[in-house]
This record gives sequence, C-alpha cells and structure tokens, in this order.
Amino acid sequence: MRILIAALVSFAVSAIAGKLLIPILRRMKAGQSIKEDGPTWHMSKQGTPTMGGLMFILGILVAIVLIGWPDIARGDFRAVFVFCFALVFGVIGYLDDYEKVKKHENTGLTAGPKFLLQLAAAIAFTALLRHFGYLAPHLYIPFVNVTVELPWMLYMVFAAFVMVGTVNAVNITDGVDGLSSSVTLPVAAFFSAVAWYWSIPDLGIFGGALFGGLCAFLLYNHYPAKVFMGDTGSLFLGGAVCGLAFAFDMPLILILVGIVYIAETLSDIIQVVYFKATHGKRIFRMAPLHHHFEMGGWSEKKVVAVFALVSLAFCAVAFLGVLNRYPV
Repeated sequence: MRILIAALVSFAVSAIAGKLLIPILRRMKAGQSIKEDGPTWHMSKQGTPTMGGLMFILGILVAIVLIGWPDIARGDFRAVFVFCFALVFGVIGYLDDYEKVKKHENTGLTAGPKFLLQLAAAIAFTALLRHFGYLAPHLYIPFVNVTVELPWMLYMVFAAFVMVGTVNAVNITDGVDGLSSSVTLPVAAFFSAVAWYWSIPDLGIFGGALFGGLCAFLLYNHYPAKVFMGDTGSLFLGGAVCGLAFAFDMPLILILVGIVYIAETLSDIIQVVYFKATHGKRIFRMAPLHHHFEMGGWSEKKVVAVFALVSLAFCAVAFLGVLNRYPV
C-alpha cells in the first residue's frame, strides 16, 4: 500500500511542479539546442525547455521523505542513499544542461571532468553500501540462484564500470519525446514489485515514487514534448536505475531490465567503430537505435511504444528470474 501511496504523492508533486517549472524555464530561455547531425525534423524542437527532470526529482524526494520516514527513522537508509547517488548524477547533468543553455549549443561539460565526477560518485556509493552492510562482493545470477564471489577491489572496479556505463546508457536513450521515461517505467515497476515480494519497504517506496514521478513527467514530455528532461533528468534516472540494482545487491539484473539502454548504447558504439574502420560506411541508418527506426519511417510514438513494450517484456522475465532468490 505504501508503494502505491508513494507513487501517487510523487505523481501529484511532480505534476504540480511541472505546471510551475515550465513557464519559469521559458522565461529563463532554457531551451534545448538540437544536434545538426540528428534527424532533420528534430530541428523543430529547437528551443523546447530543458532541465524538466527537476520536476520528478522533487516529486521523488517528497515521496521518500513523507512516506518513507518510518523506515528512515528506524535506520533503513537504502532509499536515501540511492536518491542521493542519483541526485549527484542529476547535479552533474544540471551543470551540463546549464553550460549548453549558456552557450546555446548542444555541448556542455567536457568529457574528462564529467567522467571523473561520475566515477567518483560510483566509487563513493559502492563504499557507502558496503560500509552499511547493504552490499556484498558477489554477483547474483538470475534464474539459477547462484552467486559468484569476487575480491572487493575487483568488485569495486566492476561496480564503477557498470554504474557509469548505465547512467550514460540511459542518457543516450533520451533522444525521442517520452522515450527514456516510457522505457524506465517498467524498470521502476520491476524494482517496486521485487521490493514488495521481498518485503523491503524503503526500496519499494523509492521504486513507486520513481514510477509516479515519471508518469507525471510524461504529461508534459509525450509527443509533442512541452519540456525535455535534459541531462538533469536522464543522468538522475540512470543513477536511480543502477542505484536500485546495487541496493538490491543484484547488479547483473541490469542486463535484462536495461536491455533497451544496452541496445541503444551498443548501436552507437558499433556505428562509430564500423564508420571509422570502413572509412565512412554505416551499419545503421543513424545511431543510436531509435534514430535508425525513425529514419526507416517509424513515428516517434511508434518508437516509444515498441521500445517500452520491449522493456516491459524483459522486466517481466527479470521478475520471474529473481523469484527464487532470498531477500537481501
């Protein structure tokens, strides 16, 4: 029940925040600059307010504090740690968005400092979960209910790689109106369902709040979008998704629940490598993958619907895969 209430609170706060935030962003002229090498019809989106992710970040925070306070009071800090971890990435994204708005172009923070900040956040989060006993240096393999033990140093390297990779994969997925939000809704539902099944209320509240906040955001971000989440929102989402996976102590589940993020990122990598190796040839019409289908004639609505259904299917499979595991 508290998961549902958290979703409703987050939805209400995020929806109201959106009503107030979008006019403010317009007055600030915080418009998105569209890449010239993207689909030509995306240029019509030029100037759409960005940094809209602030609305669901606020909604999630309010829901966690109001509905999750009994858990926090008795010393269950996992949801707080996940939120703070995601918020760090959200702040990095905000700085990136601010630079883009200030320079009126689609390049923000340089790659080096951005990567180092993300890496530091990943290492700190892993160390924090370890210190409080929420994380063990093993990899749980879904379906077979087997864990593989790793030395802590190796696990730390693995965790940092997965966290930074996941956050940036979610960021890459945010390229079509409503796509990143719609793909992440089943992921939020998955973690909420696992928390309910394993009786882990604080993480369930976070998952429910994430679900509700994204539903509210879609009121403004569905095609044609009135606001974009920006790197503020997409990096926060990436942090939330991988933060939950590690807080549940099952990072390998990201292979299933994050299948769309992975496909998007791999399409980008494959395109770049093949382009350089063949001196100009391409495998995809355009990368990342959502642009490939757009260039093939798919509407933005169809891309969002199909990708979200794929995410939903893989999240359902993932849930079946963890049913036999003992709670963390």
